[in-house]
Amino acid sequence: MRLDHVTIVAPDCTSLRNFFVDISGLQEGERPAFGVRGHWLYLEQRPVLHLIERPDTPGDSERSGDRPSPRIDHLALRVGNAAEWQQLLHRLRQHQMPCRVSPLGPQSELQLFVTPAPQVTVEFVMTA
Repeated sequence: MRLDHVTIVAPDCTSLRNFFVDISGLQEGERPAFGVRGHWLYLEQRPVLHLIERPDTPGDSERSGDRPSPRIDHLALRVGNAAEWQQLLHRLRQHQMPCRVSPLGPQSELQLFVTPAPQVTVEFVMTA
């Protein structure tokens, strides 16, 4: 088994799309015509992140069958090496995106947390 994709549903996906493409380095790619706005973002030719734009409208509960909106605590992306980590930090500074870096003691890993949209947290992990 392996992780296939993560889906984030948000009222406006523009800031999320920009964050994941401009800062995280994912690439926007082909997406089926689902009848709702959104983006499929690719990593190594795989659509790993699906963004679905769903404005809060009265008709929205009909489509979802009155299910509560899904909530994702965070998405974690592993950074391959120190050079990629520095490039990520540079892009975050360029876009004035606040972040928090935390070392993971005995595991010799670094964690970096960013919140590109309300209630959406992205973690970047790198082995130090």
